[in-house]
Amino acid sequence: MAKSCRTTAYLNNVPVAQLDRAFAYEAKGRRFKPCLGRSNDMQTEKRFMGEALKEAEKAFDLDEVPVGAVIVFKKRIIGRAHNQIKTLKDPTAHAEMIALTQAAAYLKNERLKGCDMYVTIEPCPMCAGALVLARVRKIVYAAGDPKTGACGSVFNLASSGKLNHRITVKGGVMRSECGSLMKEFFRKKRLNKAKCLERSHSPA
Repeated sequence: MAKSCRTTAYLNNVPVAQLDRAFAYEAKGRRFKPCLGRSNDMQTEKRFMGEALKEAEKAFDLDEVPVGAVIVFKKRIIGRAHNQIKTLKDPTAHAEMIALTQAAAYLKNERLKGCDMYVTIEPCPMCAGALVLARVRKIVYAAGDPKTGACGSVFNLASSGKLNHRITVKGGVMRSECGSLMKEFFRKKRLNKAKCLERSHSPA
């Protein structure tokens, strides 16, 4: 019975689990709308990274690791998301994975040829692998990840010659702004941990 948009999409051969993710990550009472971009230059890269940073700020407010991502196709944002790992109790709910699901649903295609991803932190191996499988054209990230980065920092899955698709990668766009948000998040975490330890050792 096609009682909802989700059921109809399933009947149109969109996998239910993936579609549920795309719907779950949209704010209640709102629906995703594409966003027009401008020319393909540094100004535009900053514009799209700014949109990714807005998503990262949403994650920060939810006490999630502040990572945000958008996917752009023909100068339009067709997917946008932020980390919701703790919120959804889902280890795969990284910003990049959610944005991929949204973009694939928008294009009605598992291949995102001609799409570019803008993300505030260098993608991890899981996300980089998914981006390769999706045939994304380009990854633009702000700050590198020296611990798990898979676009050159630790691994290079995105541009590996051993895989059947190689993604163009550019890092450093709005590095300071996005990196500062991440540093502030972990500064607050350390401060809260210190306060908890202090209270636990204080006399009753």
